[in-house]
Amino acid sequence: MTTTTSPISTATTDFYPTRTGEGSKVLDRRDPVVHGTAEQGPFDAETLRSFDAKGYLSIDQLISDDELTLFKDELKRLAEDPEVKQDERTVVEAKSDEVRSIFDIHRSNEIFAKIANDPRVVNRARQILGSEVYIHQSRINYKPGFVGKDFTWHSDFETWHAEDGMPTPRAVSISISLTDNYSFNGPLMIMPGSHKHYISCQAETPEDNYKKSLVMQGAGVPEPQILSDFADRFGIDVLEGPAGGAIMFDSNCMHASNGNVTPYSRSNVFIVYNSVENTPVEPFAAPAPRPEFVGSRDYTPAGQ
Repeated sequence: MTTTTSPISTATTDFYPTRTGEGSKVLDRRDPVVHGTAEQGPFDAETLRSFDAKGYLSIDQLISDDELTLFKDELKRLAEDPEVKQDERTVVEAKSDEVRSIFDIHRSNEIFAKIANDPRVVNRARQILGSEVYIHQSRINYKPGFVGKDFTWHSDFETWHAEDGMPTPRAVSISISLTDNYSFNGPLMIMPGSHKHYISCQAETPEDNYKKSLVMQGAGVPEPQILSDFADRFGIDVLEGPAGGAIMFDSNCMHASNGNVTPYSRSNVFIVYNSVENTPVEPFAAPAPRPEFVGSRDYTPAGQ
């Protein structure tokens, strides 16, 4: 496999300013949500229209029962491996010391590398983004019973734009469920339609912000009044679903998840696909790009 990299440029105009210290504001999205057509992939025209309107779609069953068992066994093995826990790509819960996330999983683990490059996943991302795609970020998220903490409201694109230099929201994420998602064990929540409006956040980006933000989001969190206005305007969808299914959502969706105080763990494989025509430049609101394992600079097309 040939590795494709690109020099970091400063030539891109910032159409999505954020963390400027000038206060928060809501901007209309300048770019399309769906770039491909029904003829280019597995989704039909109605599904693409729904994704354009809501910013997300659900797949009832993406992986087989045998794959699910394999993934869950690997999930358990990784969480119990002391070397994995000490790796800089692993994030642990601040209080319980339980594994919260393992980043860069598509490069460090053969099992998860396979699904990250699987046509069932990659072809869907290509269709939505209308181009070849590369993996900007991958991780396993654990939300163990009783101690799994929340992820507060945010737009992923705001962070990737500010701290990684992603020019536009031409990126899509897929969350593959490895456990059942109930309404009560901290499932993904999305404000449908919020992806068509960009929230420019107030706080400036601290140096090495990723070290704290991967445990608890700080910079890049919208103000409560704006979030309240968004919730009143768009509502909140709670995305339940069985293990083996998946959710794909636009990079600019306002989303969050509650903590898990139930006995039922909630874990998923999370992969971000960015268009090869939307590769990062210099960060728009941070002193330096985040590490490679958080925001990749390897633009090799996925699935090849």
